[in-house]
Amino acid sequence: MTDGAPERRTLRDLLLETGVMTPDWVQAYDAVPRALFLPEMMWPSVEGRDSAVSAVGDFAEWRRWADSDAPIVTQWDDGPHSGATRGTLPTSSSSMPSVVFSMFRDLSVFDGAKVLEVGTGTGWCAGLLSARLGERDVVSVEIDEAVADQARKTLAAAGWHPEVVTGDGLLGWPDRAPYDRILVTAAVREVPRAWIDQCRPGAVLVMPWGTRYTDQDAIVRLVVADDGAASGRFTVPARFMQVRSERLEWPEQSDYIPDDGWPADTRESVTALTSPAVLPDDADFAAADFMTGLLVPDCVYTSGRDPYGRLAMWLFGLTDLSWAATFFREDGSADSRVYQGGPRSLWDEVEAAHRWWDERGRPGHEKFGLTVTTDGRQRVWLGDPSNVVSHTTAEPGQRW
Repeated sequence: MTDGAPERRTLRDLLLETGVMTPDWVQAYDAVPRALFLPEMMWPSVEGRDSAVSAVGDFAEWRRWADSDAPIVTQWDDGPHSGATRGTLPTSSSSMPSVVFSMFRDLSVFDGAKVLEVGTGTGWCAGLLSARLGERDVVSVEIDEAVADQARKTLAAAGWHPEVVTGDGLLGWPDRAPYDRILVTAAVREVPRAWIDQCRPGAVLVMPWGTRYTDQDAIVRLVVADDGAASGRFTVPARFMQVRSERLEWPEQSDYIPDDGWPADTRESVTALTSPAVLPDDADFAAADFMTGLLVPDCVYTSGRDPYGRLAMWLFGLTDLSWAATFFREDGSADSRVYQGGPRSLWDEVEAAHRWWDERGRPGHEKFGLTVTTDGRQRVWLGDPSNVVSHTTAEPGQRW
């Protein structure tokens, strides 16, 4: 079952050289080619690409993408979508190999470990886990019946037969508990208590976690304590599709701001926060988005050019009709116009979050951690579990 494609070998060597892949995963990587788990029609999800790749139309191009370090969309709109054009919402994918193996590194499996995977997708991760640990110690849960059925068929054709369950992964799979490791391949905003309850003390859970503010997540590695709590640090930034029950219905701007102009309660100001600080092009971007989501709860934002060509950022409250709009100056000067309304001053909260972040040296994801208490409460912390990060850290208000 080994595959000697030069592109796969090159990627394997790169993953090893950068430390993303640990040596104990090399045999599984060689034995379980990603290409076996990808559909004939797929959509590489990289900047500037908007077309499908077909194994029938251009196998060489299809294979090149299959062996690349790129995320690949394999389903749109929960299944009804057909044809080569992109759908509206990507709903299943094959994650980029560097992310997969960095999560395996965080998972730190051992021979004989029993693993639950939440989110089967194409089945590639379940195949890799089966090759590393033995298929009898792997169970994978997938909420989409069609995706689960296809994964079973693909795994069987590749020679692997882990248990693939069709069900709600947020409930875990108690029939095979307790688990030594849980790997989650869909982003969550709340860690289900069921996952922790189905783990042995000392078990490790690895998952993408984030806030409502943005789709910028981070991978968190939680270790289950003897008392049933779980705690650990974030490791790397990531962007994953959210679990279906936590998908956000995007706010309608017309519900916040009428079409005939700013509401009567609009508050105008200028901001010293320039657009590169909010929408930077460097490595701080992911950390800034992640951090702001921790300190500005129940809020989402979008950015881009308005109809007049101005660079703009819009914020909308999710629990009330608070909103903010900032129009940045193209020269980067610190007097961009801000308009905000509703009970909360959302832009003021964003500015306070950035001040808090700057004062602490702009810490990255690896400086933050997450604790899930025995009663299911979530607490994000900076540096130490006792240093809880909350809305009240940067601005008076309700703790998230």
